[in-house]
Amino acid sequence: MRSQFEDNGMGPDVSDVVARVTEIFRKNLRRIGPLIVVVIVIAVALAGFYSVGPGEVGVVRTFGKADPNQKGPGLHFRIPLVQQVDIVNTEQVRRIQVGYRDKEIHKEEAQMLTADENIVDAQILIQYRVVNPSDYLFRLKDPDETLHVTTEVALRSTVGTMTIDDVITTRRSKLQDDTRALLQRLMNEYHSGIEITDVKLQDAAAPNEVKDAFNEVVRAREKRAQLINEANGYNEDQLPKARGRQREIERAAEAYKEERVLRAKGDVAKFLSIYKEYEAAPAVTRRRLHLEAMEHILSGVNRKVLIDEDVSRGTLPVLPLGSGALGGEAKK
Repeated sequence: MRSQFEDNGMGPDVSDVVARVTEIFRKNLRRIGPLIVVVIVIAVALAGFYSVGPGEVGVVRTFGKADPNQKGPGLHFRIPLVQQVDIVNTEQVRRIQVGYRDKEIHKEEAQMLTADENIVDAQILIQYRVVNPSDYLFRLKDPDETLHVTTEVALRSTVGTMTIDDVITTRRSKLQDDTRALLQRLMNEYHSGIEITDVKLQDAAAPNEVKDAFNEVVRAREKRAQLINEANGYNEDQLPKARGRQREIERAAEAYKEERVLRAKGDVAKFLSIYKEYEAAPAVTRRRLHLEAMEHILSGVNRKVLIDEDVSRGTLPVLPLGSGALGGEAKK
């Protein structure tokens, strides 16, 4: 064999080597041909199988056109070089940050103008998931970036309808709800295949240059609200007491009124009774009334002195009456 490939001590001729290899391949082609075909078929088959995991959806494209029948979790087959598969997780909750990235604030996104022409720094977190994989993959060039820009638009639009006090303090929940509704409507109009699951306002505050002044205003308003609440609490405490005292006075007045009326009626009845007796016997009635009056008057006097009306001169006879009159004098 050496003599076939060497010529006068020189190296082998390339054309002779190629011809020799070709001849050997032709002789063995019939034997290894079926094996090569089998290997190719197995390789194509293995390359055509793919799996879709739990919570995922496979979108098959045939010559670039999406198949409306999406593949669920499991093992599936595609035609290599003809079909392509895009797998999208539809249960994963994704998120984007607008106005900040982790702890770093992005002023160009965060600063926006309120309805009362004040500047506010707003940072918001959006959580979303894919509900239509075909729209998510093929409707928009970059759906995540589109969502980011649209979120900024929705947030600016909502903040622009509210005062800075509403954004910072009293209506933060409304800001979140309105932003979410507007953002979802815009993404639906874009056929993005995205569903907004939550909108969380991370922070909303005045710019650092005027933050101290705004904080003073907020504290003053909180103090005012506290004083108002205390006054309302005092009012709620005192009003029932005043109403109770009012009802007590009214009941006492009614009782006094009833007492005076009954006493007056009794006095009238007594006077009429005495008047009838006086009409029947005037002298006797006058005498009895006189005695009753004297009895009533003298019952409250401890010492009484009786003077005989016939005594006009000389020693004045005195008869002391009353408890301990004589005994007291004797003891003295």
